[in-house]
Amino acid sequence: MTADEAVNKEKLLGKSFIFEALDEQSRRDLTAFAHVKRYSAGDTVFDMGTPGQSMMAIAEGTVRVAMPTPNARDVTLAELTTGDVFGEIALLDGGERSANVRALTNCTLVVLERRALLEVLQRNPAFSIRIIELLCKRVRRSDERMMEIAFLGLPARLARLLLRITVAAPGSEEKPLTKLSLSQSEMASMIGNTRENVNRCLRKWQKSNLVDLKEGWLILLDRKGLEAIAEGE
Repeated sequence: MTADEAVNKEKLLGKSFIFEALDEQSRRDLTAFAHVKRYSAGDTVFDMGTPGQSMMAIAEGTVRVAMPTPNARDVTLAELTTGDVFGEIALLDGGERSANVRALTNCTLVVLERRALLEVLQRNPAFSIRIIELLCKRVRRSDERMMEIAFLGLPARLARLLLRITVAAPGSEEKPLTKLSLSQSEMASMIGNTRENVNRCLRKWQKSNLVDLKEGWLILLDRKGLEAIAEGE
């Protein structure tokens, strides 16, 4: 059995909010030109600067979007999971990939080729609007990250990062996570800093009973205290 046969592509595309705007015929058209690719944890999906002729919808798994910096450290722009899409910038403008994407876990991706997607966009205004909304969301997120790196100190940036992660799936605003399994190197890449500085900050917070570091877990003990740090109080 091929990957395409094993996975219902149309159903998988329906998991993403941007594809909810498609009528049945448009979704079938896209599905006909889509194909499924699988990646193992650690695999490269694509590199910055390579040609971009497709957009990917995540059917299963998590990927990390990152950009290299002049000092050879990667800055994490986003971690995307089931239902998210990526690769839309190069697909729409026909240019090169604007970031690196790696599989954090084993992933199943539905790959949508540029020609088929542009045909659907031309005849489906609602879908075009969803793509615009997606791009705006990405720009807002990037602006927020750049503002934090430029104007906030390490404690505020780290606190904001932890608070954001706790309300992302499988957490929520109503029921935020209290335990995180991110490594300190991963946290550092997400806020544009070093693992050593992140470690010093977390150890200081541990002594103040804001967090605990135990058996590979980062445990949030005082959410209100972290919120105060995030706001610069």
